[in-house]
Amino acid sequence: MERPSDSLVTWTKVVYALHAFSLFTGIIGTATIVGAFLTGWPSIIAVILNYLKRSEARGTWLDSHFRWQIRTFWFGLLWISLCVVFIIATFGVGLLIAWLSIALVGLWFVYRIVRGWVILSDGRPMDL
Repeated sequence: MERPSDSLVTWTKVVYALHAFSLFTGIIGTATIVGAFLTGWPSIIAVILNYLKRSEARGTWLDSHFRWQIRTFWFGLLWISLCVVFIIATFGVGLLIAWLSIALVGLWFVYRIVRGWVILSDGRPMDL
């Protein structure tokens, strides 16, 4: 496995920072963590940056971080979409369960970003 450039490591840190900023705005602002993460400009920019630099990360240990970051966004969108379908399918009866599910997705986002950034700081690939 080839060693990534220092600039690519920095790029990966910037992507985690953008995601963390979205989470932070969801925690302290009026938006939910999930809403801020999926619709906030920092996370959207982060996903775009992931796709722009993904080819440079291939063959390095950073490839796993790029995959982790991209999957965090898209799987989160999937989970939230399923929550919305559940709310619609139950005509709002399952609203409490759906809100609990949305809160769990928010915690999952926090976990994924914190874990990824810590592992990146240790200079290790993600264990996928």
